[in-house]
Amino acid sequence: MLGLRHARASILVVEDDPALARTLVDALEGADYRVWHAADGQEARAYMDRARPDLILLDLMLPDMDGLVLCSVLKGMAEVPIIVCSATMRRSDPVLALKLGADDFVRKPFELDYLLARIEALLRRAPPRTGAATLPPPRQSELRVGDLVVEPSRRRITLAGDAVSLTPTEFRLLSVLAAHPDSVLTRDRLAQEVWGYADASNGRTIDVHVRRLRVKLGNGQVRAPSIVSVRGMGYRITNDEGAISAA
Repeated sequence: MLGLRHARASILVVEDDPALARTLVDALEGADYRVWHAADGQEARAYMDRARPDLILLDLMLPDMDGLVLCSVLKGMAEVPIIVCSATMRRSDPVLALKLGADDFVRKPFELDYLLARIEALLRRAPPRTGAATLPPPRQSELRVGDLVVEPSRRRITLAGDAVSLTPTEFRLLSVLAAHPDSVLTRDRLAQEVWGYADASNGRTIDVHVRRLRVKLGNGQVRAPSIVSVRGMGYRITNDEGAISAA
């Protein structure tokens, strides 16, 4: 059962290393944060307009601009807590980061538990923000697609009675699909429901999460509902064996 203390907190991870970014996103989602990832400064600025995060994790070594400059830019766009995470060897960088608006500096490599503790401490001190993106409330107390049961109020998924372990993002995505069985949902519609907004990059992210859901739902011995790709449109979840065979 996931904790609820971070259910409304969102974090923007600005990190160009794909492996580290994936590790951070998984760890933060596992701690029940809502997470967005930007690989460079341009993406980070775009997310600031759309996602309005509650906290930013910022790398200094980015492909398109100096992270110290970006720190100042992001702070000017919104009064959001920023934790700079960097392996820089320059002794002046932590001081410059704090002077340019960062609220904390964590040197790489770091322990995930330590970073999570720094995040939680900073969010406790930060004043509540208004207008942050929110997720729609669950429409039903229980959703069923064949042997798959989704219980939004309990944040629980079972398949033929066995619990299925999902990240928060995977849970939200599967809940949206299960609420509309046999209906085609576009990538933009799914992104809007899961993250509160839609753009081109979210479509690619939806594809990644769908692939992971297929693996997790296909690991058991029972026949799970299938998440079917509909070319040029999006996805639908179905328990129809004909559709499953054709997918």
